[in-house]
Amino acid sequence: MTANASNENETRDTILDGRIALIQPRHGYRFSVEAILLGRFARASTRERVLELGAGCGVVSIMIAALYRPRQVVAIEIQPPLAAMIARSAAINGLESVNAVCADLRSKRIAGVESASFDLVVANPPYRAAAAGRENPDHGRRLARGESTAVLGDFVAAARRYARRGGRVAFVFTARRSAELISAMRSNQLEPKRIRFVHPRIAAPASVMLVEARAGGGIEVTIEPPLILYERPGIYTSEARAILSSA
Repeated sequence: MTANASNENETRDTILDGRIALIQPRHGYRFSVEAILLGRFARASTRERVLELGAGCGVVSIMIAALYRPRQVVAIEIQPPLAAMIARSAAINGLESVNAVCADLRSKRIAGVESASFDLVVANPPYRAAAAGRENPDHGRRLARGESTAVLGDFVAAARRYARRGGRVAFVFTARRSAELISAMRSNQLEPKRIRFVHPRIAAPASVMLVEARAGGGIEVTIEPPLILYERPGIYTSEARAILSSA
């Protein structure tokens, strides 16, 4: 749903049956259903600190703050206009716990973001590998959806850097590169603990994977039942509708 925004270059949209309002660019990169799936999959408690890497317009950070009320949510985003939108969306929703930081997640030191200090780190990395296919002409979409700056390994390394010992790391990523993601996580001492594959239809291959890993965790993983998005074209399954609603 789209509501009025402050200028013609952005929109103010709502998700979860209008419970959450979000400002995002009218053109360029706009959040997709995968971000909402991650916001539901990555659960936080009220005493935890949460970090989002490459936050875009901040949909995952805003969702986690609104749904679970952790004590702090830090959203790192490299593009200044998007970082500003995160701060404004947090204010619109009355979420004082959300702090937008304009920075490159590859930096070894980011002011106000301490290493090994977060209970949960979340990310929706670019799905397309560097030099894979035609480059998107839109600069914002190119940064968000393709590995033109930070690559998958940078996201995983940053997640490990900022997660405390025993902390959790949750990613949503393309299923086609699932082996690459798991390998990168394990190389960084992030042991997958929960994995869920998302299928557009019941007979279709998985398009997306959701994975939660633990920093320094043991070798044991739960493969959760698959999530099927659509009963038929344009009609969500009952589970998908529940995830996308305010319940």
